[in-house]
Amino acid sequence: MKYRVIIEQDEDGMFIAEVPSLPGCISQGETRTEALKNIQEAIEVYIESLNAHNEPVPPSIEEEIVEVAG
Repeated sequence: MKYRVIIEQDEDGMFIAEVPSLPGCISQGETRTEALKNIQEAIEVYIESLNAHNEPVPPSIEEEIVEVAG
């Protein structure tokens, strides 16, 4: 499954990762790579919790990235 992850660097230099389609699914890391690894684990736990509580799992996303000259 694929989910959109938004990563922003905060004022302290930490990278904050958030999954908009999974409310409250947020993690962080000292580097972008660490934040991605941590949010992947958070997504897995989040989905396990949804399944354990018989809650619907949001669908995976399908998107394309188009690069244009600018």
